[in-house]
Amino acid sequence: MIADNLHPQRTRRIIVGISGASGVVLGVRALEVLREIGVETHLVMTRAAQVTLAHELPIKVSAVTNLASVVYREDDIAAAISSGSFRTDGMLVAPCSIRSMSAIASGVTTGLLARAADVVLKERRRLVLMLRETPLHLGHLRAMTQVTEMGAIVMPPVPAFYARPQTVDDIVDHSIGRALDLFGLDTGRIARWGESGLDQTTERAARNEPSEPIRTTSEIERRRA
Repeated sequence: MIADNLHPQRTRRIIVGISGASGVVLGVRALEVLREIGVETHLVMTRAAQVTLAHELPIKVSAVTNLASVVYREDDIAAAISSGSFRTDGMLVAPCSIRSMSAIASGVTTGLLARAADVVLKERRRLVLMLRETPLHLGHLRAMTQVTEMGAIVMPPVPAFYARPQTVDDIVDHSIGRALDLFGLDTGRIARWGESGLDQTTERAARNEPSEPIRTTSEIERRRA
């Protein structure tokens, strides 16, 4: 029997890709949560993602990269994550643009994000794509089918309104929590049907009891002022 100390338990390791699609907060939040739960993160952020960041969040690129354990340039063809011998638990692309998904589906790996995803697929590891696009034409749907047949999971960040989110942050946290569920990671941040009393809302509705409305972050800030 091989001694257990010859195979020490490896720290969980997730690749995080941030593409140029709207919703860069998803990638940022994923990095924050993964760091909180002790998961090693390897980040590749496209140039388009950096542009989107400037439009959507009041933070600099350095604030995002500082959240990751290891950071790679998009053109770093010698990066560890470009090789199948570098062991990971998979890759999360959040958000995932149609362009990135299409590149992954076709096997065109001109950038490190697509190459890392391609490696994850060929090594039969978990690849989760938080696709941010709507509406979808037939070409999009065919690419989604192709990448799914290759082993990826296409997971659009659809709000879980049954959880009665009060802020945008609540919606983001739930989406990231559900995405990380697919890697076997429990963030402890999401309300689960049947486990958090959420199914009791149907009983309240049957009794015509009022429920709390969804409030935006700006509304909550005005109340605090």
